Amino acid sequence: MLEKALHGSRRYWTLIGFLSAVALVGVVAYLKQLSTGLVITGLSRDVPWGMYIAQFTFLVGVAASAVMVVLPYYLHDFKAFGRLAILGEFLAIGAVTMCMLFIFVDMGQPTRVLNVILHPTLNSLMFWDMMVLSGYLVINVLVAYVTFTSENKGVHPPSWIKPIIILSIPWAVSIHTVTAFLYSGLGARPFWLTAILAPRFLASAFASGPSLLIIFCLVLRKYTKFDAGEEAIRKLSEIVTYAMAANIFFVLVELFTALYSGIPEHKHHFQYLFFGLHGHNALVPYMWTSQFLAVTSLVLLLIPKIRTNFKYLFAICVGVIAAIWIEKGLGMVVTGFIPSPLGKVTEYGPTLLEGLITLGIYAGGFLIITLLYKIAVSVREELEA
Repeated sequence: MLEKALHGSRRYWTLIGFLSAVALVGVVAYLKQLSTGLVITGLSRDVPWGMYIAQFTFLVGVAASAVMVVLPYYLHDFKAFGRLAILGEFLAIGAVTMCMLFIFVDMGQPTRVLNVILHPTLNSLMFWDMMVLSGYLVINVLVAYVTFTSENKGVHPPSWIKPIIILSIPWAVSIHTVTAFLYSGLGARPFWLTAILAPRFLASAFASGPSLLIIFCLVLRKYTKFDAGEEAIRKLSEIVTYAMAANIFFVLVELFTALYSGIPEHKHHFQYLFFGLHGHNALVPYMWTSQFLAVTSLVLLLIPKIRTNFKYLFAICVGVIAAIWIEKGLGMVVTGFIPSPLGKVTEYGPTLLEGLITLGIYAGGFLIITLLYKIAVSVREELEA
């Protein structure tokens, strides 16, 4: 089946060439970081996590969202997701790969990654996050390969794969839960010190991931003969609606608790995020943009005539992804360090090289997804022919 990725139209090869070029630019920028150090980034002693960890946090949610397709199809036999399941698993593979690459570049020196493997610390959440991410990648590769190979041969998947598919469901929840615990377990960072952080992460994941999957389905539907089915796309849009409503509710709960209680250690972070603090307001316009996109997208999703119109749905899904990318990325990660435990405000801004490395990783991840989707589309077209 892999050879099917080597055949395609001019549009396909143009996309492959573009993504490869952007990925190569990212590699060149990373070599500069490797030789010079993290000094080429906008990170500092007060803000040690920035663009890289923000993308990692967002993409873990995208990877975990595959469960929203796998669970209804394999556990509840929801036939409408039959053509969609493999796309969700392929998306998870690409997203987890990007997650690992962002951790890799954030560590500075590649040898530091080996410390987690060679010197495992069982009470370290970083160790368990590495375990659940690598395990989730292996599970999705195995499930996708076995089920899709069986489909290509026209036979039922072997019975031993069903328990692994079921295992992938709680495992998907675990990768984002452990990621949330990485933040909420840091007692010196009151902004993250909340029991609702894990549910908030999952709600945003189940909104952003299916939104990206809807976009891919609509693109494939327009430019290829592959059609995931109107029922499947509409059901995904309903999932996005409920998840987005829960996500906005959780944000409002956090805001009320922090601002109404008036506890300075909690209130100052939200003040900086939404109103600015001591004249520092770099993230304020981004956060208000995020909240505007989130609320507007939810209102439009709640109107059935708009939600079921695929032209509008495409734009709405872009808005959902942008809103969560801002709020859950830089808004969530950077604000945990501003102000510092001593009250100092040190703002953060990504540098050009940092941005190029980020774009390079995204290009590499989408290149993987493009190749996998090309295989899926080609096989499905042959089977239907």
